[in-house]
Amino acid sequence: MNNYTMPHPTQRPVVEPQTVYLVSSGDQRESANIASWNVQQQLEAMLTRVISERGFAIVRANEVDSNVGHGFINSQRMGLEVFARIPREAPLVVAIGNWQYSSHVLPGLRTHEGPILTVANFDPRWPGLVGLLGLNGGLTKMGKAYSTLWTVDGTDSWFNDQFTSWLDSGEVTHDDSHVRELGELRETTEVALGRALGNQLLEDKAIIGVFDEGCMGMYNAIIDDELLNPIGIYKERLSQSELWAEMQRVSDDEAAAVGGWLLDAGMTFRVGSDEATELTENQLRWQYKMYIAALRLSDDFGLDAVGIQYQQGLKNLSPASDLVEGLLNNDERPPVTSRDGSRILWDGQALPHFNEVDEAVAVDALITNRVWRSMDLDPATTLHDVRWGEERDGEYVWTFEISGSVPASHLDGGYSGAEGWRQGPVFFPAGGATLNGVSKPGEIVWSRVYIENDSLHVDIGRGSSVKLTEEESNRRKEATNPEWPIMHAILHGVNRNQFMARHKANHVQVVYAPNADMADRALESKVAMFDQIGVIVHLCGNTSSIKHIAADVAPPSS
Repeated sequence: MNNYTMPHPTQRPVVEPQTVYLVSSGDQRESANIASWNVQQQLEAMLTRVISERGFAIVRANEVDSNVGHGFINSQRMGLEVFARIPREAPLVVAIGNWQYSSHVLPGLRTHEGPILTVANFDPRWPGLVGLLGLNGGLTKMGKAYSTLWTVDGTDSWFNDQFTSWLDSGEVTHDDSHVRELGELRETTEVALGRALGNQLLEDKAIIGVFDEGCMGMYNAIIDDELLNPIGIYKERLSQSELWAEMQRVSDDEAAAVGGWLLDAGMTFRVGSDEATELTENQLRWQYKMYIAALRLSDDFGLDAVGIQYQQGLKNLSPASDLVEGLLNNDERPPVTSRDGSRILWDGQALPHFNEVDEAVAVDALITNRVWRSMDLDPATTLHDVRWGEERDGEYVWTFEISGSVPASHLDGGYSGAEGWRQGPVFFPAGGATLNGVSKPGEIVWSRVYIENDSLHVDIGRGSSVKLTEEESNRRKEATNPEWPIMHAILHGVNRNQFMARHKANHVQVVYAPNADMADRALESKVAMFDQIGVIVHLCGNTSSIKHIAADVAPPSS
């Protein structure tokens, strides 16, 4: 008989009673991990206090590494090794004080058998809420049970009561009374339009171009073909190396024409000379070339929408894609000709761009573009990170903020209200301009497509972008990332905790309508189109603008 060496899996420790394990998923960019470590430590200290006060011991699953200067799990391999040392049945807290790569911890969470709680601090300084919602979306997609909580400083009674409930039962119950299932739609002109547009998409089909899939660990942002194709949408899988190669073919004169157009339109740029810390003319030149290259490659493949990943690899080659994304999402933008000069590409029309190749955003942007254009409305759409929020004058005002992909028509003053600031070196070593500004006041429709139970769903509702005092607006920008565009948003009929508990993504999609009536009508048509192609619709917000759409149907159970 042959004498083989038999392998043995890592021996896990035995779970101790009244013991909670803690993990913290980090960024893949070590500069971000180091910069945000102080905020993460504050979150973990607060959680340690809350857990200890209830008679439980807390075990950090990995030690802080003094050589790298933080204690984050910073790779998928490290995540596998850390989870191999956690008792499989132990109560587990995932503490999130910054942006995190879900791919670092999802493999371990997928096979963990104990109760899971994701927790973030409501802190504007680092995007912990963004990381929390991205991870929650990934867990929902994979069908993994979890609970989730958030707090400003750990002293509020709601957070403490819910945490006690999780320690006692392994579960947290949230209020979802703001959610209404669609039911049977009324027979209106708007519904007929949405159904016709849905049938057109199912019959004629559309192509979204994906420049490298799976940005920044966002498992929740990947939709497999088996879910996309039945709704009439197909992927063209492209490489960012081809985008970079195409950028080399764009002449300096063509790039200068894009810059000249933006200056003539009223946009300003905060330009300096230090490539490491300031925005430079060289960085802008490459961004203009990326804009032209993206349009020409999209034309080559006949795309209906396009997404540039940018992170990880392209960030080490090229200035940021955010300015490019904002331009693509706007009807009014610098003209770009085909390679032979015979025509202007998407003349006077936005080419929907889905930032960070979030394919759920691609689906939403494509549907929005077709509905809004058919209703003769401005189809400019964008995603925002759900960054933070505070109550003001009796209303909860969200701070929606993204790294620069906002179209100029969303900004107060349009291009004249837009500034190009250098992207921060922590996230963007090669720099590049944002399309920065404050979103104009007005009526919005917000939404999010996500995967649950192996099906496509969309949560959708109404809201308002509101104008705050200049002092308050600047305070919010300075508290977060002042170089990034911002929206001050109120969600109609949805409070903070309802939205946080329900939302299945780091991103929220927003689009304007000229007034409340048209926003309601456009929402109705958009809902009908989603329903027609087979996306399961959930109406969010107990408001008249939502209730008129469909018959009263009880919300899903918590």
